[in-house]
Order: sequence, then C-alpha cells, then structure tokens
Amino acid sequence: MNPDIILNYIKRNLIQLVIGLAFFILTFIIIQPLFKAKQVIIGLDQTVVRTSNNRFAGKLGTLDQGKKVSVLSENNDWYRIRYGKQAIGWIPAWNTGRGFQKGQVASKLSESTIVIDPGHGGNDSGALAINPKNQEKVYTLRTSRVIEKHLQQAGAKVIMTRDKDVFVDLAPRPKMANDLKADAFISIHYDSAANNNDGTGDTTYYYHKNNGSLQLAKDINQEIVNNVPLYNRGVDFGDYEVLRDNKRPAILIEGGYINTKKDFKELSSSDYPTKVANSVTIGLKTFLNR
Repeated sequence: MNPDIILNYIKRNLIQLVIGLAFFILTFIIIQPLFKAKQVIIGLDQTVVRTSNNRFAGKLGTLDQGKKVSVLSENNDWYRIRYGKQAIGWIPAWNTGRGFQKGQVASKLSESTIVIDPGHGGNDSGALAINPKNQEKVYTLRTSRVIEKHLQQAGAKVIMTRDKDVFVDLAPRPKMANDLKADAFISIHYDSAANNNDGTGDTTYYYHKNNGSLQLAKDINQEIVNNVPLYNRGVDFGDYEVLRDNKRPAILIEGGYINTKKDFKELSSSDYPTKVANSVTIGLKTFLNR
C-alpha cells in the first residue's frame, strides 16, 4: 500500500484514531486486573458481602460455603471481591481458604478481630505456684493458645500479644487492640495470695463501663461460671494498665490462684484450657450478638 495514502488517512482521521487508542488503553487498564485476580474459596456458609471493609458496613448479599470468587484488592485483611456477573463487595480475608466444618455458618464473631493477651512472659515470670518451677507466664500462654484455636475455628481473626515466651511491655498490649480497632481484648492471668493456699477462685475484671467492657466481662464470666469448676469471685473493677489504656471492650481474667493447691490442680489440668476457651467463645458470641 502506498505510504502517502496511509499518511493521508491518518491525517484525516487523527482525532478518531486517538480516541480509539485511548479507549483501548483504558479498557485494557480496567480489564487487566480481572485476568490477574487470584481466586479464593468461601470458607463459611452465608458469608456476608459488605459495602466496605468492616463488619458494620452495609450488607450486599451472602455467599455459600465453597463458592469461588475473584479478589480484586485487599485492605486491612479484607478482600474486595467480584462475585456473580457484575457484583463487587468486601469479605473478611480470614474467612477464606481455611478448614472450616462443612456447613459451618458465618456469624458476627467470624467477622470480628479479637486480641488475646497472655500475661507476663520472658524475664517476667508472673506469679509462682507452691512449686516455684511452675510459673504464671507458662500457664497464661498455654491457655491463650487454646483460646486462639477455638476462636479461629469459629471464624474470628485472632491476634496474640505474644505467641511464645518473650517479654512484652504493658503499654504495647492495649495499643495493639486500639490500633487494630479490635472487637474485644482479653488478657489471661492467674492470681496469687500472699501466703500459699490462702486464696481461691477466678475473677473477671473490667475498667471502663461505657465502651462495652463491663458487658463483655459479664457475658464471659457467666460462661466461666457454667464451665469452670472453681469458686467464681464474679465481675470486678480492675485498675490495670492493659484495661485502663484500652479504648476497645477489654477484660482481664484471673483464672484461679496459682499458689493454692486446689486451684492449681484445676488450672494445670489437661482440659482446663478448653473449658476457658469454650467460655470465652460462647461469651463473645453473646456479647457480639447484643
């Protein structure tokens, strides 16, 4: 073909050609992410699709367990997804690709972020049992790990302030919950008396009355009464830094007296962490469903 003819054609149709090229580039930019989008599988039945990346956002619909969806982007551990033909919304990233039970249904807990705080750690042993080889820091972490597992099985996003025997100062613990805008903060401790065998029972502490902490303490303590065979000392005010500096619903559980023989036998038993974990999980569901 004659080059002059081509040149003249371009000159006559330059505007149309520029518009066409721009349209092609724009279409490519919009469509390209769809080809690159990763696929994830919905882990819980009736997973709510929301208008933005938080559990309080508007509800667009629900998705069935096992459905495959495309991830367009991720923000604060929520996925922006495409589902169906044109629908776009947000789901919790932690509710995908995990080994949930068949038919397990999504809940408010499964959309929630929970901070679990195993007390003490590292060079801070905490209280000592009658046998000083038994340190509080060991049992707080032991119990917290089982709580973490139960909450994850229920679909929650769980953050541990420590997941091994390391020292964590007090201030970063409530800060973590505040920064994450956690739905609840639960600190695990064990009590001690000035003299061996002088104290007994578990206590649930709160500091703030008006941010949900008192109600959270009541709901979880009620389940501790139902599940843990120790004398229950009830819900009480506790002026602890991890509670005082916490803007989120926050409680501290003193799960029995580590230096009382009867209490230690229970809190060191193989099934004790499961009893506490069940209490925390059920209590949280009650609290979040209010």
